[in-house]
Amino acid sequence: MPADREHFAENLFVSGHTACSGCGQSLAARLVMNVAGPNTMVANATGCLEVFSTKAPETAWGVPWIHSLFENASAVASGIEAALKHTGQIDKVRVIAQGGDGGTADIGLQALSGMLERGHDILYICYDNEAYMNTGIQRSGLTPFDAHTTTSPAGKQSTGNPTVKKPLVEICAAHHIPYAATASVGYPQDVQKKVKKALDIRGPKFLQIHVPCPLGWRSDPAATLEIAKLAVQTALYPIVEYEYGKLVKVMKIASLKPVVEYLKLQGRFKHLFKNEEELKKVGAVAEKNCEYYGLK
Repeated sequence: MPADREHFAENLFVSGHTACSGCGQSLAARLVMNVAGPNTMVANATGCLEVFSTKAPETAWGVPWIHSLFENASAVASGIEAALKHTGQIDKVRVIAQGGDGGTADIGLQALSGMLERGHDILYICYDNEAYMNTGIQRSGLTPFDAHTTTSPAGKQSTGNPTVKKPLVEICAAHHIPYAATASVGYPQDVQKKVKKALDIRGPKFLQIHVPCPLGWRSDPAATLEIAKLAVQTALYPIVEYEYGKLVKVMKIASLKPVVEYLKLQGRFKHLFKNEEELKKVGAVAEKNCEYYGLK
């Protein structure tokens, strides 16, 4: 662990960027970087975070930061890590690769799998706002069931996205890497605890952070943290940890809340309140999560 990371206090992801009001991703990025510390190098995929944080000639990043293509942040980070090993600096610097859900679960999945399979000492972070927000709110592999997007529009012939979220953390854990986990910006201390834990482990690590997007979710920017917490409390977004392919910890839900408490705060689910059968299907997704992970 770099000697000064644990005691570092200064923000390494600063204000002045152009993120939307209430952006969960910008908050998560600050949480991550303030734990990672100054001895960190970041490879960032194309996406919202890249666009709003590096508007030339300015940057919100206080560490070396490299913009990669949409699909290859993992490959670029792998090159950085290999160079650090070659120059004998790998014990002094931590490498983070990051992208959104589209750049991670879809078009970046091949590069991510390769990074994990080769065993690079990199933490990959997926900022999961559940759609391709930067390019027009198109559905991704992590868009939730029945959500309205511009490519899964709700209407007379559709109730929204027809598939459930891709089990990305399980896909990564199946590589038998040292650490794979989910987190939510609604629980900032948990996010930072997991970032620290991951960076203290040598080898490939993966962390998926749920980050509400007021624009794409059509929600009140002031309700971002409330919505993030409700996703967890309704079992629609389980918080789990895997080590070497085995589930080792889950965030238990003390009092399970109805899924409608989460859905009603977002315009992307507005159409469901005219369709009782579809609401039951969303509830069934939560029930399956409870059973599969043992959340209650």
